[in-house]
Amino acid sequence: MKQLLFKIIDNLESVLCQLLLVSFVVLLFAQIVLRNLFSYSLPWGDELATYAFVWFAYLGAVYATKMSAHNRVTFQFKFFPRWVETFCAVLTDMIWIGFNAVFIYLSYDFVFNKMNLFWKSQTLGIPMKYFYLILPIAFIAMTLRILQNNYLKFVKKVDIVDPESQAVEELKHHDDANGDGPKPREQ
Repeated sequence: MKQLLFKIIDNLESVLCQLLLVSFVVLLFAQIVLRNLFSYSLPWGDELATYAFVWFAYLGAVYATKMSAHNRVTFQFKFFPRWVETFCAVLTDMIWIGFNAVFIYLSYDFVFNKMNLFWKSQTLGIPMKYFYLILPIAFIAMTLRILQNNYLKFVKKVDIVDPESQAVEELKHHDDANGDGPKPREQ
């Protein structure tokens, strides 16, 4: 049971991102069909699709953090000793966590102290506080994922490779194995 709970928590960002993506794509598709075929649209459809997209973008950033898929320039580290790369990775992650901490504080203050329940979305009538709640949630989750990745990398010695780099390496190995590597150009 404990393993299942941890697996659900670990995949929560992925599942939520998929649900939000499907939601806003279906809503936008329905809006297009309704407008073009029936000259009608759901009054709340565009607004809900917009908020689903915003939540999708922030949770996608959390998921990218989990997968170590955020862009990093690492080519220059081939010219330095390994410890320089490690030091710079830890330093940049600490700066990232510092930025997140400031943003967590500011967004928490905005959502829970400055925003009131009378600010409601125009067509849905839901307090805007619930839509803006993604800000502290996402930056807290991103910070936890950064800490988790650093723990796995530096304590557990797990090699975390972002999915794009892994896919490129697999393509290279596939091409080399099949003799499909780069061919000389004919003149």
